[in-house]
Amino acid sequence: MSLDDHAKVTQAQWLEARKAFLKKEKDFTRMRDELSAARRALPWVKVEKRYEFDTTKGKRSLGDLFDGQSQLVVYHFMFDPSWEAGCKSCSFWADNFERNVVHLAHRDVKMMAISRAPLAKLLAFQKRLGWTFEWASSFENDFNYDFGASFTPEEVASGKVEYNFVKQKAWGTETPGISVFYKDARGDVYRTYSTYSRGLDMMNAAYHYLDLVPKGRDEGDGNMTWLRLRDSYDE
Repeated sequence: MSLDDHAKVTQAQWLEARKAFLKKEKDFTRMRDELSAARRALPWVKVEKRYEFDTTKGKRSLGDLFDGQSQLVVYHFMFDPSWEAGCKSCSFWADNFERNVVHLAHRDVKMMAISRAPLAKLLAFQKRLGWTFEWASSFENDFNYDFGASFTPEEVASGKVEYNFVKQKAWGTETPGISVFYKDARGDVYRTYSTYSRGLDMMNAAYHYLDLVPKGRDEGDGNMTWLRLRDSYDE
């Protein structure tokens, strides 16, 4: 059915339907609050392995990346070392968190991206798209592999990898994800949470705005096939 044929009603009828739907929205909000509380109550696991990242401040450990905050959010940005540009989908998410980093810092949260590509490639791509968030390279360590966001060619060739906590088809060496860490007063670092796949949806404000409009995400021809890097829509 065409959107032009969508049901049309009087103002009074619209208001009645909207109020009825509001109850469902409030139920969902309460359920989301409960889910968020349950997420925060999950147990933590100590990060025993030492990782050293290439950053604009030199070599830094995972603990160093907190920069005085006690909470660290890492976006696992898809950028294979052989690529000349970062993933367009991860770039879509980065566009959404770029300006939030400063606000999070005032709630004891450091947010940044980590990718496997060498730092020079990350910085060049960052400059191209005008981003200011911190971006570190895990080119010389196993961080992305250990946290389920990257896979070796051998793992991909096997047909299935462990992604989003289940064995599933391997789509490539890189996948998106978010991992959260806590650093205690002793300096010990704990992994508190990780999410992947559709778990990233709620972190993309643009998608939530699209969910409000009549056409929705309008991705009938495939998820994000329409998407371009922010500087490439007119090409």
